Amino acid sequence: MQIMYARCAGLDVHKKTVVACVRLVADDGSVSTQVRTFGTMTVDLLALLDWLVVLEVTHVAMESTGELWKPVYNLLESALTILVVNAQHIKHVPGRKTDVKDAEWIADLLAHGLLRASFVPPAPQRMLRDLTRQRTALIQERARVVQRMQKVLEWANLKLSAVVTDITGVSARAMLTALVGGQTDVSALVGLAKGSLRTKREALEQALRGTLQPHHTFMIARHLGHLDFLEEEIATFDAEIAQALEEQGKPPPAGSSMDVGQGAVALTGSGGAPERGRGEAAAQLVDSVPGIGRRVAEIILAEIGTDMRRFADAGHLASWARLSPGQHESAGKRQNSRIGSGNRYLRSALIQAAHAGVKQKGSSLAAFYQRVAARRGKKKAIVAVAHKLVRIIYHLLTTGEPYLERGAMALDERQKDRLLGRLQQRIVQLGYTVHLEPAAATAA
Repeated sequence: MQIMYARCAGLDVHKKTVVACVRLVADDGSVSTQVRTFGTMTVDLLALLDWLVVLEVTHVAMESTGELWKPVYNLLESALTILVVNAQHIKHVPGRKTDVKDAEWIADLLAHGLLRASFVPPAPQRMLRDLTRQRTALIQERARVVQRMQKVLEWANLKLSAVVTDITGVSARAMLTALVGGQTDVSALVGLAKGSLRTKREALEQALRGTLQPHHTFMIARHLGHLDFLEEEIATFDAEIAQALEEQGKPPPAGSSMDVGQGAVALTGSGGAPERGRGEAAAQLVDSVPGIGRRVAEIILAEIGTDMRRFADAGHLASWARLSPGQHESAGKRQNSRIGSGNRYLRSALIQAAHAGVKQKGSSLAAFYQRVAARRGKKKAIVAVAHKLVRIIYHLLTTGEPYLERGAMALDERQKDRLLGRLQQRIVQLGYTVHLEPAAATAA
C-alpha cells in the first residue's frame, strides 16, 4: 500500500497522559517506530511538541475524545498538521488492546492516508463557539428554573400558568414579586395585570387563590433571584458575542498566530482582503431568513463559520450538518434513510428555526412544509425544512445577497407541469375528461 506520509505520529489521548507513536519511513523503505508517554500539563505537551519537531514529524492524528483533544490541538496546531478523526472510523482490531497499540494503529492508518480529518474551525470561530454554547447552556438553565418555579406554584395551589402564557412575563412577574413581598389581597394582585391580561380578571382571581406557605414564598423568591442572575448573564454573553462578530475580519495583533481567514468571498473587502464587521454582516444575512432570529443566526455562524469554501456545495454542508437522508442500500433496496448524529447545537438551532419559519403564512417555507407533511408526516417535514434552511444559508453566505421571499406559489410554479399532470390524471381516474388551457388563451 502506498505511503502517504513518511514521518507521522499517532496520539492516544487520555485525561492525564498522551501516548505518542512516531512512525518513520527511511529512504530504503524500512519502517521504525518510537513510542513515548507524556503528561497532559502544558509543560508536558510542549515537550511533546519539541520531540515531534526534532523527529521532523509533519502530520499528527488523534481521536476526538470528548474535550480531551482540545488542549493538545491548541499547542500543536501552530507547528504541525493535525488530523482530529472520528473514533468510530479507526476502531482497533479486536484483541491486544493497549494505549501503545492504539497509538501505533493510528500512526499506521495515518501513514497510508486512511484517515479523514474532522472539521476543526479556526481559533476565532472556536472562541465564538465557546461563547454561544455557554449562552445556550445559560438559556437552558433559565428554562429549568422557570419549570422548578412552576412546580412550587402548583404545590401552593396557585394556577397562574393556566391563565397567563408566560409566568415570567411583566404582569405575572409583578404578581409573583408582590406575593413574595407579603401581599395576600387577591384583588390587589389582579390589579397588577397589564394589557390584554386585564380582560381575564375573574380567571386571575381564581388562579391566585391558593395555599401559599412560608417555605413556598422562600423558594419562589430564590427562583426569581436566580432568574435575574441568569438574565443578566445572558445579556452579558449577548454583548460579548456581538463584539466577537464585529471583530471578525479585523487583522490579528502583531505576532499572533490566530487564523482569521474564515470569511466568505462575498463578505470581504476589495481585493479579497478581510474587513472588520464581516461576521456582523454575515449575521444580518442569516437573520433575514424567515424563522431565524438574532441568537439562532449567531449559533449557526459559530458552528459553520462564514467561509463556505470549505464545503464543496450546499449539499455537502447539509450532509455535514447531518440533515441529509442516510444512505444504506443493499440488493437494490434502501434499508434506512434516517439522518445521522451530527452537531447537536447546529441541528437544534435549525430545527428551532424551522418550527418558527413554517408558521409564517404565505411563505415558501410554509408551503414546502405542508407539501412534505402531507406525505411524510410533521416530524420528517420539519427536518426537511431545516435541510432547506441550511442550503439557503449556504447560498446567502456564498453570494452575500439577503433572503428574498418568493411566496407560497413559487413552489407550485417550479413544479407546475408535474402538478398539472398529477391533477389531470386524478380527474381522469374519477371518470371525467378534462382539457387544460392557459387562462390568457381562454380569455382571448
